[in-house]
Amino acid sequence: MLNYRLKRETIRVCQNDYNICSLLDNQQFDEDDLEAAALGITSSIWSLFGIIWPASHILAAEISRFDIDGKRILELGCGIGLASLVLHKMGADITASDYHPRAQAFLDRNVSDNNLPPIKFQRVDFEKENQALGKFDLIIASDILYQPHQAKVVANFISCHSSHDGDVILVDPGRENRSKFTANMAALGYQHQSKGFNQTVATDIKCKGQILHYSRLNHFTDDPIKPL
Repeated sequence: MLNYRLKRETIRVCQNDYNICSLLDNQQFDEDDLEAAALGITSSIWSLFGIIWPASHILAAEISRFDIDGKRILELGCGIGLASLVLHKMGADITASDYHPRAQAFLDRNVSDNNLPPIKFQRVDFEKENQALGKFDLIIASDILYQPHQAKVVANFISCHSSHDGDVILVDPGRENRSKFTANMAALGYQHQSKGFNQTVATDIKCKGQILHYSRLNHFTDDPIKPL
């Protein structure tokens, strides 16, 4: 028997509807999840993977307009994996990843509920080397800089798994670590472009922050990232 409650909803991204099963709220916790406990996932953070956070709506909409042709793509900290689902439906070569041991089961369920073929998934730890993961032409993420040390470890992880001309798109809802992360990315050879957003992503849910685009080569024009 599940020790937590679920909800189902339909989320529209660029005129396409996605059937999503997620945790009812961020108060959910499975006290018998020994695998999560062994990984150091406490009751206070256990639910974070299973919520559709506002920034994930922004990422899903932004990436749906990105040129994905021929690109190998990785979503970091996918959680429920809304952006990965959108890319998967578009026919992209997408690998979803998360640290939480329950993320894949929720992703697989949502892939099935949307009548899509299985999606590739890898469990990753930003602080550990993962040679099996390989390199990607595009790495995407939303709201993953909520702990101070992540500004450095996430930048290093991205650099290790980004191709020589790789792009990175990260949606950040105003975390304090953003500027440090950008400084670390610059030190690793990435150029940077950003665009602010402030919008309602669901009923009574507003999200404000920055869409951050990093590139190892000068892919940028004089125009900022396309608005949502």
